[in-house]
This record gives sequence, C-alpha cells and structure tokens, in this order.
Amino acid sequence: MSARVAIGVWLALLLTGQAVAGPKSAGRNDRVWSRAQDLRADQLELLRSIVNIDSGTGDIQGAYAVMAVLSPRLTALGMTIEMSPAEATGLPDNLVATLKGTGRSRILLIGHIDTVFEPGTAAARPFRVEGGRAYGPGVIDEKGGVVEAVLALQILQNLRFRDFGRITLLLETSEERGSPGTRKLIDRLVRDHDVELNLEPGDPPDRLTVWRKGSATFNVAVKGRASHAGVAPEAGRNAAVELIHQLGAIEAMPTSGPGLTVNLTVLKAGVRHNIIPEDGLAQINVRVRDKADFERVEAALRARARAPSIPDTTVTVTRDASFPPLPDNPETQALAQRAMAIYAGIERNLETGGNGGASESALSHEAGTPALDGLGPVGGGAHTAGEYLELSTLTPRLYLLTRLIMSLGRDPPP
Repeated sequence: MSARVAIGVWLALLLTGQAVAGPKSAGRNDRVWSRAQDLRADQLELLRSIVNIDSGTGDIQGAYAVMAVLSPRLTALGMTIEMSPAEATGLPDNLVATLKGTGRSRILLIGHIDTVFEPGTAAARPFRVEGGRAYGPGVIDEKGGVVEAVLALQILQNLRFRDFGRITLLLETSEERGSPGTRKLIDRLVRDHDVELNLEPGDPPDRLTVWRKGSATFNVAVKGRASHAGVAPEAGRNAAVELIHQLGAIEAMPTSGPGLTVNLTVLKAGVRHNIIPEDGLAQINVRVRDKADFERVEAALRARARAPSIPDTTVTVTRDASFPPLPDNPETQALAQRAMAIYAGIERNLETGGNGGASESALSHEAGTPALDGLGPVGGGAHTAGEYLELSTLTPRLYLLTRLIMSLGRDPPP
C-alpha cells in the first residue's frame, strides 16, 4: 500500500468514527527534553515581557515594542531579520526572520503578535501566574506560541542542529482582523516552503488543531435622515429602526454549533437622545466549515438591503477580509500523526480536533502547502479578561515543536 493510500484509509476511518490505532512512539530525545526544561524560567520571563506590552491590532507603537524585545534574540540565533511593509494603512510592518541550514527542507512558522485588547489593558491586568496558569492579555492568543517558537529555535542552535534548508518565522501584526496587512506576504511565503507550522494555542486538554472554520465580517450600513425627535420626527428617516429591520435577514441563522454560525457583534446608531439617527452600522461575524455558506449569508443580506422598510433610506452591505476554512485533509492528518508520535515519546497523549477560530493555516492549505495548527501551549479564554495558559503544557509543547521542526527538517512532507 502506498503512503498516500495509507493516509487516505486512515483519514476515512477517522471521519467515519471507526477506531484508529495510536501512533508509534518516536522515543524521547533526552537532549531536547533537558534543554526544554532548562529554558522554562527564560520562557516565562520572555512571555511576561511581551504580554506586558499592549499590542492590539493597529497599535503600531505597541507592535514595534514587542518586536524590539524579540528581534535581538532572533538575531543572536543567526537569523536574518526583514521588515515587510504592511499591506493596509494604519497597521505595523511585519517581521520575517530567516535561518539557513545545511539540508533541504523549507519550514515556515507563523505567529501573530497582535491582540484584541485596547491600550491600557496590560497595565490594568498584567502578566501573572496563579494556580498552575499564566494570565494576561494575549498570553495564549498568541504570545505564548510566539515565545515557544523563539525558544525552539534557541534549542536548535544549542544542539547545533542544521539539518534543514531554511526556517522562516513570520510574526504578523493584523491576524485578529483577518490579516489585511499580510495577505500577499503570506501567499508568497507559504508557496515558497514545504510545510507551515502555526503557533496558535492548543485546545484543552492537549489538542492539535487539524480543522478550522473560516471567518468573515459583514458590515451593514444604513443611511437615513436626521431630524429633531420632538419637533419634526416625521421629517427624519430613522437609520436605527431600518437597521433592526435589516437584521431580520439573519434572525433564523444559527448562532452556535459545529457548522455555520452568524453572530451580531457590533451595533451602532444615533448620536443624541433627541435626534432621529441618520446613520446605523451593524457588524456580523460569520464562521463556516463550507465556503459556500459565506455566499449564502451575503445573498440574504443583500436581498434584504434591496428592500428597506423605511422609504428614502439606503442600505449598503460590504465584506471585510476573511480567512477560508481549513478542512479535514490527509496532509494535515499526516503531520498530526508525526506530532502524536513525538508526544508519545514523552508519555503524553496528543488529541486532534478543530474549532471556530480562523488562522493563516487555511491560506497555506489553499496554496497547496501542508499545514499543522494549534502548536502553541494549551490554554483558553481567548479574547476575554480570563485568558489563560496552562503551565503544565509549557515544556511539553516546546519539546514537541522543537522535535517536529527537526523531524520535518530531515524528512519534509511529500
């Protein structure tokens, strides 16, 4: 049986729910494990330093402050640093660090340093360790994964491991908005590498991400007419009321579940209590397993926009940059099996699964480059004040990433 057929059979069994034998252990590499343990304090201190820097998407000063911490460490590892200009206005440049080896495999690591939090968040709730967890804005999404990558590269340097052609680390600055400042760069990089490893967090209890939903944000804007709410309300055209009518287009769509989800996330209208609102805006976040669902939602929104309930109002529907879904596929499953064998070597069980969070791995898959996601430390509560990182996964996940890079350096995907 060929390797490709074997992978196809394994995936078919997985998707039909039949039992699949666990991966054979790759054995523990004591030198890597020892160094991962020795670097734990350094890993936590580096994580503390960048979590305590606000770097919400669009915070140019904050992003450059994070890069100022990381760049010297990458340079000290022998990496060449290039700043790639942002592809959209109001965003910081992106950092591309490259390390050349003596082998042939080209490995791309992707992480993002932007968070969803506003300036002042880090000062209000800085990095802290409590009850076996680390807390702080962006600690798991995704600064924990970024720090893990830097330390994995440090272990490779300590071991003088050079059996790879090139390792590239992309630190991008606009992932939380769908990577509008990085799309062309990502497309170029994934096509120029043999495999992409993504530093998004692992899911509890200890899970890799082998599928993801795609994401898009639809903007529904209403233009009405302002008027005095007491003297001449009839002269106005209420954008807020029309916006409520427009939202009826998604009323029956699912807001949770394994497939399509459609959620209202931003709603704006009105400026004063005594003025009929002239403008209204709704932002609707859509997550899909099937790309065709994007078009179905957009069609429903546009059909409603063509028939406003209030005369003389205008409704406009636009769509922001989005990520496609990362579907179940044999190439990702093969990478996951390799990772599971490495984890078995340290007597830990590695699960696989998926979630509604989008990432750059879907872009890699669409470009034809095998991708594996969720390689950062395990955590939860992303995008909330309770965001946390499970400290018990810090060293095992660092070991896993380091060994996976070594494995792929010597034996890239077909």
